[in-house]
Amino acid sequence: MKEVQKIAILTSGGDAPGMNAAIRAVVRSSIYYKKEVYAIYGGYAGLIEGKIKKFHVRSVSKILGKGGTVLKSSRSEEFRTYEGRQKAYNHLKKLGIDALVVVGGDGSFAGAHQFHKDFGVKVIGIPGTIDNDLPNTDFTIGYDTATNTVTECIDKLRDTANSHNRLFFVEVMGRDSGYIALRACIATGAIAVMLPEEKMEIDELIQVLRIGYQNKKTSSVVVVAEGNPNGGAYEVAQKVKERYKEYDTKYTVLGHLQRGGAPSCFDRILASQMGVAAVEALLDGKNDVMVGIINNKIKFTPLVDSVGIHNPIDEELLRISKILSI
Repeated sequence: MKEVQKIAILTSGGDAPGMNAAIRAVVRSSIYYKKEVYAIYGGYAGLIEGKIKKFHVRSVSKILGKGGTVLKSSRSEEFRTYEGRQKAYNHLKKLGIDALVVVGGDGSFAGAHQFHKDFGVKVIGIPGTIDNDLPNTDFTIGYDTATNTVTECIDKLRDTANSHNRLFFVEVMGRDSGYIALRACIATGAIAVMLPEEKMEIDELIQVLRIGYQNKKTSSVVVVAEGNPNGGAYEVAQKVKERYKEYDTKYTVLGHLQRGGAPSCFDRILASQMGVAAVEALLDGKNDVMVGIINNKIKFTPLVDSVGIHNPIDEELLRISKILSI
């Protein structure tokens, strides 16, 4: 097997706090092991267009604590075609790049796996998504920061809720995964959480609110994941308002606010661990795998095992949220 000499990195899909820490780790560990390292700007679309730049050790100075991704990101329809991947491969081949590190989610990993199958490019995936919805890792880069952001926002909303006897429905990201919503529910003392994975009927939610009101709750917060089957915060708020009048009902959609901000200490360290592990995996001959961390230890699993498969919701956290909401 030919030894890896030139490594490229790109970020793909939705941005996540901590991606820059992963970029920094890949660049510096590559140079530490005396390998050339290249940055691809604009994700797979940038690779197709040949937006590739050789990096040196100072290229990643002062990015560790920055949110977003300095390499930019995109979703590329052209990369889904063989012709698009051929263009991308031609740019790598021209520069003699042996391996590609992809920071992103399951869609990004599906592209990386297909790229490897088509042209034999060595690929390693680093899980970067705020939703924490990828299997084979306890945490994904950006999840901790996003939940901290949501917690801070809900804490501020609770101040005004307490002042006006209000019921706030707060919509958070999570089209297919309720991890952010569930964790934020427990962290903020919300009375209920509505998840994509567990359909809570409106009647059931109203019963929970009634019990809270009887227990002298003067205000309440319900966290709603955007993929909840009953709709988002606005739809749920309207349904409850029609049938339950005890509170002044409001709703807030946090939206892309959750993606922004400086990464937490946890995300910076997680991304650094995974970035170093990705480079060392390539040098050890590993290929077509995702870096994960399980029980505080680095693990590698095939990329295909993280494509189209979502982490099941943490049933223990769900149980705890119900106990503490009374």
